[in-house]
Amino acid sequence: MFKHIIQNEEDLRALHTPPSRGAANKVITTIDEHCQSFIAQSPMLFLATSNSEGKCDNSPRGDHTGFVHIIDEHYLVIPERPGNRRLDSLSNILSNPQVGLLFIIPGLGETLRINGKATIIQDKDILDKMAINGKAPLLGIAVKAEECFIHCPNSFNRSSLWKPEEWEVKENLPAPAKIISAHIEMNTEKL
Repeated sequence: MFKHIIQNEEDLRALHTPPSRGAANKVITTIDEHCQSFIAQSPMLFLATSNSEGKCDNSPRGDHTGFVHIIDEHYLVIPERPGNRRLDSLSNILSNPQVGLLFIIPGLGETLRINGKATIIQDKDILDKMAINGKAPLLGIAVKAEECFIHCPNSFNRSSLWKPEEWEVKENLPAPAKIISAHIEMNTEKL
């Protein structure tokens, strides 16, 4: 299908100029006060996982602003709230604990990326701190940070994601219920 495929890093790097000094040196290994402030103001993150076979999943996680509990400069905990109960991310973490987190703050183009090693926890004292309406999450995803860095706003700027005046009219948007229904029907027909 494709005729020109890049197959090694040398060929890849030959197509690009080296990163700026700032871009090359922006990664830190701890959740410093700046990262903690960003996380405290973020109501949404994306959790990227893969299983031991390399099959990937990227799952949105959102709640009230600052829903992620920061333990210290090395660890944070994401509450596991009820969802579709497929447990894709959690199953992946059991077979491959390496995760990537992308924190966003509405209206801000820059994002915070944290890569690290995840563990699924049931520590009541920690989970109780993330209770909503008196109900603590059943599980938490503890992440030991290995890389933390701010990602530039270029993608958000190009996409106009934070500019409602440039959004598509709601009537023209895909209908998720129709998509889900069609996909369920396709899979049911296979049985």
